[in-house]
Amino acid sequence: MNKGFWQSGHTPTLLSAFLYFDIAFMIWVVLGPLAVQIATSLELTQAQKGLMVATPVLAGGLLRVVMGVLVDHLRPKKAGLIGQLIVIGALSWAWLAGIHSFREVLVLGVLLGFAGAAFAVALPLASRWYPPQHQGTALGIAGAGNSGTVLAALFAPGLAAAYGWGNVFGMALIPVGAAFLVYLVFAKDAPDCPPPKSLHQYLNVLKDRDAWWFMFFYFCTFGGFVGLASSLTLYFNDQYGMTPIEAGYFTAACVFAGSLVRPIGGALADRIGGIRTLLVMYVLASIFIAIVSFGAASPWVALLWFILGMGSLGVGNGAVFQLVPQRFRKEIGVMTGLVGMAGGIGGFYLASSLGYIRGATGSYQNGLLIFSGLCIVALIGLSSVKTRWRTTWGAAAIAGAKV
Repeated sequence: MNKGFWQSGHTPTLLSAFLYFDIAFMIWVVLGPLAVQIATSLELTQAQKGLMVATPVLAGGLLRVVMGVLVDHLRPKKAGLIGQLIVIGALSWAWLAGIHSFREVLVLGVLLGFAGAAFAVALPLASRWYPPQHQGTALGIAGAGNSGTVLAALFAPGLAAAYGWGNVFGMALIPVGAAFLVYLVFAKDAPDCPPPKSLHQYLNVLKDRDAWWFMFFYFCTFGGFVGLASSLTLYFNDQYGMTPIEAGYFTAACVFAGSLVRPIGGALADRIGGIRTLLVMYVLASIFIAIVSFGAASPWVALLWFILGMGSLGVGNGAVFQLVPQRFRKEIGVMTGLVGMAGGIGGFYLASSLGYIRGATGSYQNGLLIFSGLCIVALIGLSSVKTRWRTTWGAAAIAGAKV
């Protein structure tokens, strides 16, 4: 990363987008680290546990389309302020009124989806300030806000054990409020924001087959990352008898690996090309997830394979969003929403299917193997389009951006 990168955009906005995204992600997945305590309190089944941690992921994915529309019509900063206020309201309700049933925890999960929808705001907010040759790095830094899942896994179980899981929602208002103030003061919209598009124009994007490919690729990379981030506390508790706090620490290590390498994935894609980076990552992710599916004698061995798998998915996340702005620069708002939605749906699928399959078969193996197979399908799909991409829009990549 050279001086040219820092001089080419707006650093306060980039860092504000990162902080907003980071804290929002912490809130988005907080039900995962709290799942053991909540499930015990509400007497949930295995399938209900899976659905509980998967609901915010699905809601966040679907709401990313809504936020993508708001980004293009209201501009990113205002859209982000609206989303943050909704999340503050949801946390306040959960803390003050309390959560007393499975239905109420699902309602909370839907509202927390607005935190996950921060993705559709933070990335366009940052990317519109930077030229094509720095898109991967800029979006990697802004997208590294998914490291907020580390904070949730590290602190939520311990705070719940000390003060009760309901009070964790109240404590979460402190960092959420701080991030809101920083965003309000320092984030700025880029001067060349494209004019808003009609609903017809949004739907037209879906007529382009490349849009569907990008959605599927992110379904696998980000869906795998957030699905595992939401499920691993339950996994380590169930498989190895860990306490919620111990399971949270192991989950945090896995999530940290996937988050840390996202900016590296963007920078690597800028250097060697997004397609090449993504191809390698699908191979690695499928191998590591398949290996861990067969079980490990110790949680430390399982931890190693999950770290490698989530690290591969994290690099893949950065690579996907090095390519998207090059192919759909004028439609980056709606494409960020659509691709992000697909990632959220992928996370919902993985988290809910792991809970369902565990309840039905007594093992997580089939759920993990199916996801490993999806990575292979994505590898085959990318291999089938790479030549066309490189010889059409990739050949016309402007200002030195690599495909």
